[in-house]
Amino acid sequence: MRFQSLITCLVLVCSATTAFAGQWKAGVAKVNISPTKPLRMGGYASRDRPADGTLTDLWAKALVLQDDAGTRAVLITIDAIAMSRNLSAGVCRSLNEQFGLDRRSVALNVSHTHCGPAIGDLSFYRTFTDKQNQDLTAYTTDLQQKLVGVVGEALNRLAAAELSWGTGKATFAVNRRNNREASVPSLRAAGQLRGPVDHDVPVLFVRHVDGRMMAVVCGYACHATTLSVYQISSDWPGYAQIELEKKYPDAIALTWIGCGGDQNPLPRRKVKYAQDYGRQLADAVDKTQSGKTQSIEGKLVCSYAEIDMPFAKLPTREELRQTLNSKNRYEVARATTLLQRLERNGKLDSSYPYPVQVWKLGDGLTFVLLGGEVVVDYSLRLKHELGSDRTWVASYSNDVLAYIPSRRVLREGGYEGGGAMLYFGRPSPWADGIERKIVTEVHRQVGMKTHGE
Repeated sequence: MRFQSLITCLVLVCSATTAFAGQWKAGVAKVNISPTKPLRMGGYASRDRPADGTLTDLWAKALVLQDDAGTRAVLITIDAIAMSRNLSAGVCRSLNEQFGLDRRSVALNVSHTHCGPAIGDLSFYRTFTDKQNQDLTAYTTDLQQKLVGVVGEALNRLAAAELSWGTGKATFAVNRRNNREASVPSLRAAGQLRGPVDHDVPVLFVRHVDGRMMAVVCGYACHATTLSVYQISSDWPGYAQIELEKKYPDAIALTWIGCGGDQNPLPRRKVKYAQDYGRQLADAVDKTQSGKTQSIEGKLVCSYAEIDMPFAKLPTREELRQTLNSKNRYEVARATTLLQRLERNGKLDSSYPYPVQVWKLGDGLTFVLLGGEVVVDYSLRLKHELGSDRTWVASYSNDVLAYIPSRRVLREGGYEGGGAMLYFGRPSPWADGIERKIVTEVHRQVGMKTHGE
């Protein structure tokens, strides 16, 4: 009898071990990052005063995933206009010191809401008072601390979890390079909208082992530019998260932004549109959840690298001095900044360290995260080359350094093709060949087999 009891206990122990072998762990948390005082806003150069109210709160959210080998990945989504290289590096340095997380395991994605504080590298051309600059600096310092804190909270909540994913559709993004805003309603009604778009809505569902939803993560390739008011708002990504947390009251919703550099939500400029786009995204997620999804099993593989992205042509000192006489205040501001850099460093950098990150979740899902405002051509190309049924592509990740045009857009020119470099303070458009460099690096990282390679 005792022998039989021992055998029974061993069977139960082995069964329990088998049931939990290969199991994921996850933890999720959020923190309110709404400013507590009126701040100058980012996103539109015409704004000339601080925000005067709040439409929706701003949030930072962190999702931690851990495979059965202990490998971790942390996705941080932030309702913010931008993420500077310095802020990103500061957050990652603190996460490494406090929690042992290495750089490849941390991804920061901003919603690029144009109704948030003017943080990042997007305010050099604006005239702010000393007090306004001090307030923005204080907000940024506090934000960095909150980002580190929310990751710590998510780590403390790690628990056994089940992961699954699927893909929905939402159609409010329109290629802004190929469609005049005023004509969009009639073109949409006639089915005649032009230009490439990516209407996929990738969705990750994270559930407790008892089936309760822990987190819902979704992405979409579109600018958060529905609103241009003087009120703090997270725009359509925030409204999407609000709707999702109503649909899944036990869960925290995170929204990341895809390759929407040349995509706008149209029509726009009304709060009701932002609310409607948020509902459309939430409905797409809900429809995905009730349809066919795929479970995620296997290991987590993370990689990260910075590649040298060359500028086309550096201005000379004399050219910059001549530009100081321009009647365009943005050109004067850039020339002033670059001349100061020349005096300080003796040269201008001929390239920029561009961040490329790849996570492989289990046995089939590849998540590519790119820096800057990446145009839609990249997601369409990478999904075609890596498998549209198992590839997600985010931009606005780790460093919102400038627009990232494809070869086609770079040669066409225009705002995304090079004109916007003025407002980022970059010395010139990018050199030809950057699309090839970025795609080559993505393929290199996708080919990695282990976390340490």
